[in-house]
Amino acid sequence: MKNLGQSNYHSALQTVRNLKEKYGNTWSTINPKSAARMVTQNRFKTGLDIAKYTAAIMRKDMAEYDADSSKYTQSLGCWHGFVAQQKMIAVKKHHKTTNKKYLYLSGWMVAALRSEFGPLPDQSMHEKTAVPSLIKEIYDFLRQADAIELNDLFKRLENGEDVQDQIDNFETHIVPIIADIDAGFGNEEATYLLTKKMIEAGACAIQIENQVSDAKQCGHQDGKVTVPHEDYLAKINAIRYAFLELGVEDGIIVARTDSEGAGLTQKLPVSQEPGDLASQYLAFVEAEEVAIEDAKEDDVLLKRKGKLVRPVRLANGLYKFKDGSNIDRVVLDCITSLQNGADLLWIETPTPNVKQIAHMVNRVKEVVPNAKLVYNNSPSFNWTLNFRNQAYEDMLNEGENMTAYDRNNLMDAQYDDSELCFRADEKIKTFQKDAAREAGIFHHLITLPTYHTTALHMNDLTVDYFGDKGMLAYVKGVQRQEIRKGVSCVKHQRMAGSDLGDDHKGFFAGDKALKAGGEKNTSNQFKIDLEDNKVEEKLSVVA
Repeated sequence: MKNLGQSNYHSALQTVRNLKEKYGNTWSTINPKSAARMVTQNRFKTGLDIAKYTAAIMRKDMAEYDADSSKYTQSLGCWHGFVAQQKMIAVKKHHKTTNKKYLYLSGWMVAALRSEFGPLPDQSMHEKTAVPSLIKEIYDFLRQADAIELNDLFKRLENGEDVQDQIDNFETHIVPIIADIDAGFGNEEATYLLTKKMIEAGACAIQIENQVSDAKQCGHQDGKVTVPHEDYLAKINAIRYAFLELGVEDGIIVARTDSEGAGLTQKLPVSQEPGDLASQYLAFVEAEEVAIEDAKEDDVLLKRKGKLVRPVRLANGLYKFKDGSNIDRVVLDCITSLQNGADLLWIETPTPNVKQIAHMVNRVKEVVPNAKLVYNNSPSFNWTLNFRNQAYEDMLNEGENMTAYDRNNLMDAQYDDSELCFRADEKIKTFQKDAAREAGIFHHLITLPTYHTTALHMNDLTVDYFGDKGMLAYVKGVQRQEIRKGVSCVKHQRMAGSDLGDDHKGFFAGDKALKAGGEKNTSNQFKIDLEDNKVEEKLSVVA
């Protein structure tokens, strides 16, 4: 959304002028233009301001997707505010707009990277406070990106450049965050309290899954245990109440079902009448017929279709679902969630297969026609192998001679330039577009990309830096690439707020301000073309 700068600046300017007049000489050193600049550079005063603003964006995007499935949205998971900031700066630079580009906050990455306990598995063992803290951190960094870019524009305006239109139509770096609350971190009251903290930090969309909170597992691992619908819907209600209490009327709830890969339940709900939700849930539980005289002491028994049955119970007390019931459970979970207050769905799948996702979503749409998904384009999938297998099946069905390929070794680099690879990579390339069109996916995200890119880049840098290339490994592989690709943080002092701080010190202290950006600042060895957002090497040597 644009047109943020003009009304903000001019209203702030008039407000400060009025205050100066009210307080007289005691405000004589306050410059209305400087104060108005600072107000404009920090449009969002609270996390609630952000949550309301971004919720409206998501609602608009959802309506546009309903009208045209090509207008899907995307995000990347970020585990630090700086990572999110650099992502959105790059989005604006390369794509000229932040439209339909979101951020994702992954509980997996919070556990693995942000817990005070150190690295943890994705089992809800990290501190509750870590999630709202990361949301706030991300928005602090995005607001700083706004402040730095607007400050540069105001400086150019003062130097006589015609950039007023860019200021008046400035597009903020603030975008929606879809934030992972895992399974709610306790009972529904705990979910409500944590949701409030997440919203107050700026989250407009809360993603919650239907696993047992104290037995939560990563969606791509085994041992998942789901809860009855009544328990899950209570938490969806808790989230909605939190949104309403805080005045975020457009808040988004993403209901995630892990039933596709979950084969266990912890509780047997109480059915009040035949066919109710509890009854439908109980029908999925595996049970064996038993005569009352054969029942063991303390057995749990159910009456099913006029017969006495004993649910299959594991040694740990958990109950087993019937084999092959997972897809039916997913569909029921989705329909029930949408009929009880959820806005979007999340279905964890074993592989990224458009037809398999569409099969489930189309069943949901028979009941809720505008059902939409948030889908995890997960690094837990072997994308290369999955899509080479899909391409192999397609080619086989088309009558192609496949003897040149070893079906058990399709990852082999020898196939990288083959027809199989070409077809597979084309399927990967169009996966998001195809799934948005055919499988109801409104939002595509990658949960853990910045976890993997950090690891990959450190691997690549250390190979040569600690080898025979020394400093050339950094200069050639990092700094020279930053300079030539116009990566803003090549001037890291500026990106950390040094130039912005110098201007503020000038506002506060005038000519007495001690500034960092003087002649001996080594950052002067880099020249930033602010209009084109390019970085160039300065030819002259700085003393």
